[in-house]
Amino acid sequence: MAISCPALLLSAPASNQGKTLVSAALARAWRNQGFTVQAFKCGPDFLDPMILQAATGRPVYNLDLAMCGADDIATRLYWAAQQADVILVEGVMGLYDGQPSSADIAAQFQLPLALTIDASGMAQTFGALASGLFAHRPEIIPAGVIANRTGSAGHGTLLRDSLPAHVPWLGALQKQEALTLPERHLGLFRANEIDDLEQRIAQAATMLTEAGPLPLPPEVSFAPSLANTTPALLAGKKIAIARDEAFCFIYPANLDCLHALGAETVFFSPLHDDALPAGIDAIWLPGGYPELHLATLGSNHAMRHALQQAWQQGLPILAECGGMMAVTNSINQQPGFGLLPGDCSMQARFQGLGVQFAELPEGRLHAHTFHYSRLETGLPVYAQATTQRGKPGEAIYRHGSLLASYLHFYFPSNPQLVAGLFSR
Repeated sequence: MAISCPALLLSAPASNQGKTLVSAALARAWRNQGFTVQAFKCGPDFLDPMILQAATGRPVYNLDLAMCGADDIATRLYWAAQQADVILVEGVMGLYDGQPSSADIAAQFQLPLALTIDASGMAQTFGALASGLFAHRPEIIPAGVIANRTGSAGHGTLLRDSLPAHVPWLGALQKQEALTLPERHLGLFRANEIDDLEQRIAQAATMLTEAGPLPLPPEVSFAPSLANTTPALLAGKKIAIARDEAFCFIYPANLDCLHALGAETVFFSPLHDDALPAGIDAIWLPGGYPELHLATLGSNHAMRHALQQAWQQGLPILAECGGMMAVTNSINQQPGFGLLPGDCSMQARFQGLGVQFAELPEGRLHAHTFHYSRLETGLPVYAQATTQRGKPGEAIYRHGSLLASYLHFYFPSNPQLVAGLFSR
């Protein structure tokens, strides 16, 4: 049976318009009004969801037509409509950028669209830009516009008056240092690295509601998707997952998938712990920022020994992107854990970017890559990913019980294959 829930997709004309903080402000404003907000992020990003989780107090899931697929998106939106009072989806890049784009998700799932536009240096053109973005695809449902980085209250009024009558005004955020989020080479800082993140979100939410409570977006009807039962192929298995400031790129959907497969999951810190959790059957080293913690990583000899011992005993180990970097011999000539013969070095610009499809002997697994480092290894390539355009993508390496790649895998795309990766 279909279920209705107020829902909104927030996008922008381009990247760097402030979508994440504006999304967080919307979410917090509704949360302050007593509503349960379930947020999502278009695209395969890890960092923006951390900010949205801080704003909503709930795990944030990814929606991507290429990586996740339409059925996965439909299932998650239907689940959210049952759990929450309002659904908020943050777009990726500009509204029509990418194939598929945020606009494609808005159109396919009939999500009303709101825009945030960096209005600095802009007056009446604001209304023309908003109007044109909505008109470019007539099936898009306009839900309103938020002006970001305005110069004054008077500037906001000028922008509001430039909008056509059918496009609602949702408010403005004035340009302030406190209303920006710090960035580094892979995007925004992690949420727990921003000491005053809570104050920034709260201030932005207050600014959006100066004229009164924020109205809920239009209701959307979400239909249940076909039931797809995941067999408990990992029942009785305990998987140790690296999670700390260096290993933090974990899709919540991947954890849900492991639990649906019957696995027990436990977390450990490769940076700070001196041993692996007891009684484990497999290890997952997800991506993150090992390159920012080389001294700590290289000096943890106890963890290096524990991982090498686990590998020698044949425990399945999955190492993704930053996780793979950490298990090489070295990163920027600083010692790694030494499980994978090879060396990583950071480069000036990114070396891989986009959704890819891992073509493993066991089947296909959807994935995403975004990295600035390069791996030099003499290992033969075990399997190869392909890009969305069918071109060769990232290499996948097998070394004993270790499977390693720059890819971040999306487990729900093939749970049975994932169960095999974590089994002896």
